[in-house]
Amino acid sequence: MEKITKDERLDYISGTDLKIIQSPSVFSFSIDAILLGKFVRVPIQKGAILDLCTGNGVIALLLTTRTKATIVGVELQERLIDYALRNRQLNEREEQVQFVQADLNHLPASIQKKKYDVVTCNPPYFEAGQALEKNLNEHHALARHEIACTLDDVIRVCSEQVKYKGKVAIVHRPERLADILEKMRAYRLEPKRMQLIYPKEGKPANMVLIEAIKEGQPGLETLYPLTILNQSGEYSDAFKEVYIEQ
Repeated sequence: MEKITKDERLDYISGTDLKIIQSPSVFSFSIDAILLGKFVRVPIQKGAILDLCTGNGVIALLLTTRTKATIVGVELQERLIDYALRNRQLNEREEQVQFVQADLNHLPASIQKKKYDVVTCNPPYFEAGQALEKNLNEHHALARHEIACTLDDVIRVCSEQVKYKGKVAIVHRPERLADILEKMRAYRLEPKRMQLIYPKEGKPANMVLIEAIKEGQPGLETLYPLTILNQSGEYSDAFKEVYIEQ
């Protein structure tokens, strides 16, 4: 059993048997990562997947429950890569998943020379020019704000690494939607599926999931909106079906 320190906790990914070691002082995964991992369409039997801004590896590991494709997760922060490697070992996914510490703007040659069937990314949401939230440590600041990479960087690199007719899927904030769609088309990624996520009935959407195809034909399918909490403050049936049930 992996040793857990006093600054760490062991969590489970809902609907799976996967265990995740993480620390709130570094950065913990949220609902957005799980929704992205369940939203993106992946090859079932074989292929190659690249997960950028992989953090502690939660999306890459979740995808192992949906595909037999090989998966590479890329993360800038050393401590998060350490968690990802420990989580890979804890869940016995060493043969399927690889984690690499790298800046997505300077990917190692082993990644750059390969084209992937699917590229996923849960990037920093807030623009570089936006004031940093108060009391954020370095790990949280890098994960939430465009300090090390911008939205343009993310979409450009996704386009560079995905193969022709391959899929790119990201989760982001709805207020960035116009920029996301514009940049996707600028980098020859055609948005094909989109879903808005609402925190509670009657509240504005706070997440958007988008999947694009490299050199795809125009035509965007807008999926039924997903609401997390009902009026009673409990998980909605639709959300439980996606988030909790296998």
